[in-house]
Parts: sequence; C-alpha cells; structure tokens
Amino acid sequence: MTDAAALPGQPRGGAIDGTGTPRALCVLAPNASPMTLDGTNTWIVAEPDSSLAVVVDPGPLDEGHLRHVVETVERTGRRVALTLLTHGHPDHAEGAARFAELTGTSVRALDPALRLGDEGLAAGDVVTTGGLELRVVPTPGHTADSLSFHLPADAAVLTGDTVLGRGTTVVAHPDGRLGEYLDSLRRLRSLTVDDGVHTVLPGHGPVLDDAQGAIEYYLAHRAKRLAQVETAVENGHRTAPEVVAHVYADVDRSLWPAAELSVRAQLEYLEERGLV
Repeated sequence: MTDAAALPGQPRGGAIDGTGTPRALCVLAPNASPMTLDGTNTWIVAEPDSSLAVVVDPGPLDEGHLRHVVETVERTGRRVALTLLTHGHPDHAEGAARFAELTGTSVRALDPALRLGDEGLAAGDVVTTGGLELRVVPTPGHTADSLSFHLPADAAVLTGDTVLGRGTTVVAHPDGRLGEYLDSLRRLRSLTVDDGVHTVLPGHGPVLDDAQGAIEYYLAHRAKRLAQVETAVENGHRTAPEVVAHVYADVDRSLWPAAELSVRAQLEYLEERGLV
C-alpha cells in the first residue's frame, strides 16, 4: 500500500466525510463517479463559538444530501446563515436554490446567474458571517467563474475543482482556459509561501495536508502535459481526439472526453503563443 504522505499533497487516509479543520467540516454528497471521485465535498464552515455557519457548495440537487447538510449544521447548535459557490458546475451548484429554500439563506457566487440575493462575490471580498473570515481568491481556469476561499484561521484554502484531493482537474474548455488556470495555481502557491496555507480543502477527494506540495505537483504536471501535447502536434497528431489518444493512452478511456477538454485548452494556449 502506498504511504499517503508520499503522495502529492499528502492526502489524508480513511473516510472523507466528516474530515476537515477546526472550522471546516466535510459532508460528502452521494454522487461518486469517475469525474467526481468519491462525490462532491460540501463544506460547513464556522467559528468554533459561533451560532452561524456558512455552507460552501451544497452540491447536486439531492434532497437527502441537502437535508443531511442542514441537520449536520443543526447538530452543532448552529444554523446556516449563508451559502457560497466555488463555481457553477451542477455537481457543486445544482442544489443551491433548493438549499436556499431549506435554509432561508442567500447564495453568493461570482456568476450573477447563480446568485440568490443582492450580493455576489469578487476578488478581495471577505466573508465575515458569524465572525468567520473567508477571503475570496479568484482562481479561474477550470471554469471562468471558479473561486477559492482562504480560511486564514486554519491556514487552509477551499479550492473547489481548482485543486482536487486526488488526481488532477480538467481545464473545461472553452469556458476554462489554461493560461488563467496556470495563473490561478501560482496565486494559490503564493498563499502557501506568503500566508502560511498548508491545508487544501478540495471540492472532491480527501483533505491535503501539504498544500504547497500539491500545487507544485499540479504545476509540474501541467508543464509535462503541455510539452507532451506540443510534441504530439509536431509528430502529426493535429486534432484534439488524436492528441488524446496519443498523450493519454495510459488513462482510463472513460476519462478521455474530459481529457479532450483539457487538450483543447492546451492547443489553444500553444496556438495563442505561436508554438504550434
């Protein structure tokens, strides 16, 4: 068995549901798949002595899961006061409107189409509900509307799909763009260097206890894949499906459609820079 401490980011072993930090608790949605890993991580975030909680990414439109999140908050003696979204993909956001009905809360997101209430989210915003401090970090690339949330008191960052607890994420072309994604990874790396962040609370997969190691791995992986795509094109593999079959030959074929999105983003990146 591989030692988790030897894997990128030092993922925590054992069950994902119920893990987190002193201020963040994971409730795992029952939507496991090759793309969502064990399922979507819904995060309950609150100050230890507060009666109010913030929920990040209610997840899919699954009544049982949404009610379980509410019940979990209530068991801690709190109530949900605010809902936040890292991005608009259905496995994170589809249940947000129903969750807002159950809790009477507003939903804040970067994309106006996902908001319920007057307030959105933007770079530099700080969420202070119940004394909590969550700093909004723009991390586009997986999608154009992707955000992360820096939780300084726990030296942690909630990354949505920008950094996963296992494997790597998709640059969801055409909405996702590789150049923006690389910039976002560098922005997150700066949090680990300048702000002492050491824990990643991802949108899927286990908590990572070595944030800098995980992000460095992501950057190295992207550089390697980009070089492989560039070489594949030079060798005559011109279309995205051809590049996927050549570069991702060792990847489960069920993941090839997602890989093709990333390849399209990589080809666009290379073309914009005149490299292919």
